[in-house]
Amino acid sequence: MKTKAIDTSNAVLTESGAPVPPDFALASYTYDLPEEQIAQHPADKRGASRLFVVNRATGTNTHAMFSDLADFLPKNALLVVNNSKVLPARIFGTRPSGGRVEFLMLTPLPLIVASAAPEKGEGWQTAEVEGLLRMSKRVKPGGEVTFSDDFHLVVAETGEFGKCFVRLFWRGELKQHFLSQGHLPLPPYIKREDDSADKDRYQTVYAKDEQLGSVAAPTAGLHFTDELRTRLAERGFTWAEVTLYVGYGTFSPVRCADIRDHGMHKEFIEITPEAAEAIAKAKAEGRPIVTVGTTSTRVLEGAFAQTGKIAPFRGWTDIFIYPGFAFKVADHVITNFHLPESSLLMMIGAFAGRERVLEAYAEALSKGFRVFSYGDSMLLL
Repeated sequence: MKTKAIDTSNAVLTESGAPVPPDFALASYTYDLPEEQIAQHPADKRGASRLFVVNRATGTNTHAMFSDLADFLPKNALLVVNNSKVLPARIFGTRPSGGRVEFLMLTPLPLIVASAAPEKGEGWQTAEVEGLLRMSKRVKPGGEVTFSDDFHLVVAETGEFGKCFVRLFWRGELKQHFLSQGHLPLPPYIKREDDSADKDRYQTVYAKDEQLGSVAAPTAGLHFTDELRTRLAERGFTWAEVTLYVGYGTFSPVRCADIRDHGMHKEFIEITPEAAEAIAKAKAEGRPIVTVGTTSTRVLEGAFAQTGKIAPFRGWTDIFIYPGFAFKVADHVITNFHLPESSLLMMIGAFAGRERVLEAYAEALSKGFRVFSYGDSMLLL
């Protein structure tokens, strides 16, 4: 898979006619990517992935194993993880004509359950949700899709790229319909159907049933094992959990030549009083905050941007982090390798410097590191 090279002969211009600075130019976030290094399956054993360590202070890079993470973390660090759990939110149904329809639910499950209302008929409930529809012929507003005798939807509104608003109707527990009929929505760059192994490996070991509702995994956390967590605790590293319900927008490419024009997707986030207290206490004590993944980073920085402090929070964030952003909470980041021209790569570029990150990617790829959701990991110190 080759991404286009940066073209400086026809620079993008701002409205004032000045060239867009490289840190804000979409073309500055490309790199050569061998397709065979896009991980199609997880490592044979959880935790057996590699770790690429970027030390911003010394300018050095180190190649290690993720199981050796404790040897590289700063002393007394607090790790902040995203405990959301992936819902098998991809489900197949049929139209009255018999045509097959694929539906991917995007609204976080807890928000749907909280907004559900009784519907005419014994035991029926209903709620309006956002999703993606894929079918051979477009389903118009009012069209119905049936998943089972106790579960169907009616299309309310359609938009671009398959996005839609639908009204769900169900009897029983909504999550059980997805757990029994649904498929894990693996990222589009994984060129296979989900299988039984993904039910375990596309979830973190600390994912909470109460936080079931993401449509993608917080993949930096997939490398952790229970054994590693025990070793980290024995070494004095502490742990706090926040929640971000990962949306499909995480895979949406940035399409604006000047990334500052990009409209960022929103995601629902939660910081409990207990987590806020632990994070604020660590900050006050001068202990490093290590965010596990771009999702945890987005929770902390998104909430801080709205409140101006580390505090309990529950609501939406549409924060877009790119170079020039001043991080207020995260001191270090554990992350995977991200898609070219993605908002996630831009966030990491903001944290460690775009050129430094791209140089690290080139080195990692030359050494056979695997990339994306099931790929290897990176620690930014």
